[in-house]
Amino acid sequence: MRIADFPVPDTAAAHGALVLAREYHSPSILNHVTRSWLWAEAFASVEGFGAIDHELLYVAAMLHDIGLAPEFDNHTLAYEHAGGHVGVALTAGAGWDAVRRRRVLDVIVEHNWPSVDPVQDAEGYLLEVATGLDISGARPDALPGDYLREVLAAHPRLALAREFGSSVVDQAERKPSSAACRLVDGGVVGKLRDNPLETLA
Repeated sequence: MRIADFPVPDTAAAHGALVLAREYHSPSILNHVTRSWLWAEAFASVEGFGAIDHELLYVAAMLHDIGLAPEFDNHTLAYEHAGGHVGVALTAGAGWDAVRRRRVLDVIVEHNWPSVDPVQDAEGYLLEVATGLDISGARPDALPGDYLREVLAAHPRLALAREFGSSVVDQAERKPSSAACRLVDGGVVGKLRDNPLETLA
């Protein structure tokens, strides 16, 4: 398994999602969302998923934390909901129909769920387990070690633990009913610090 096995979709929505991620994320968060996509594609491969919507998965992965950017922060909505609506706007401009636009919102929101049923939502499940690995260090042995090291070398973690930790704590303090509060209460700051990926590269 190599990065080259997972080409970026050559579509308007995918290009637009990458542009937004580059313009509004720090290098640490940009690398995180990129790794999350690569982990999601790898999980799909090792777990034998058949037909998945690769374009949808890429767009959702690249935008799943865009709601943390100050420009898209919403004073009432949780950051994953705010980011999902950015995905809806982007994909509307790319010509997606209403059902598929709703899918990008759902997948982004579900990445913060405790778990997602892969039968009900394959792409939501893949992004949830991928971000679980990158943030909390869940299931680090599920993917080949050489692939983990290649991805980390190409897209290093940089200051992810500090930046994401402070952002999610801020979200939890301002939006106490949001999923960010559950993440903080569940020890996400310590999980970021102790994530085995921090020392693998």
